Amino acid sequence: MLTRKQHELLMFIHERMKEAGIPPSFDEMKDALDLRSKSGIHRLITALEERGFIRRLPNRARALEVIKLPDSMNPSLGGRKARFEPSVIEGNLGKAPAAPQRATPQAPAPVDSGRPVIVPVMGRIAAGTPIEAIQAHSHTIAVPPEMLGGGEHFALEVRGDSMVEAGIFDGDTVLIKKQDTAGTGEIVVALVDDEEATLKRLRRKGNSVALEAANPAYETRIFPPDRVKVQGRLVGLLRKY
Repeated sequence: MLTRKQHELLMFIHERMKEAGIPPSFDEMKDALDLRSKSGIHRLITALEERGFIRRLPNRARALEVIKLPDSMNPSLGGRKARFEPSVIEGNLGKAPAAPQRATPQAPAPVDSGRPVIVPVMGRIAAGTPIEAIQAHSHTIAVPPEMLGGGEHFALEVRGDSMVEAGIFDGDTVLIKKQDTAGTGEIVVALVDDEEATLKRLRRKGNSVALEAANPAYETRIFPPDRVKVQGRLVGLLRKY
């Protein structure tokens, strides 16, 4: 899964190499994506390389190679702003089992439904300065059903220390219920400007949305509501010792 900017950069590099036979310069990429600095391009290229879409060739200037294009490439996506959607797998994956049915003379008691629920881990989430963190489904974990409740769920590995006073530490795995709304004071996965994902406490102040850290070393960030989208709400946490 690529963010909108990652997809735009990949396609720009691909088209330029088709036309000119060489990759664009960092300045050309920066201008094409309307970014203010080349550091953003470095970050996007690193993300594309980590996801296996491009490869940097050593000891050569401007040496980039496009290895693959997104499977979901579709002309209808052109010019349309992509929206982050965790690719939660349908079926029983990430869903708590339905409440057991009561036994009747015609229907024997069902098998015990207390078996662990398999939840997809979608990558890493920043509990600190927002980063382009959401990745495609990488692996799964087994979660006790009593931790989830109903609905669809996914898990994310936490990176950063901005939520330590809420008991969330670097290296923890958070369990997220997929939803696009949340009440003020709830800890959510928030997507800022369709690009950067972060784990923060949501506060609503008039016509503004605040993403509040649980660490005094981090400032509360305030945005107009159209810049922040809720992707899910924290419902549980797993920690390894």
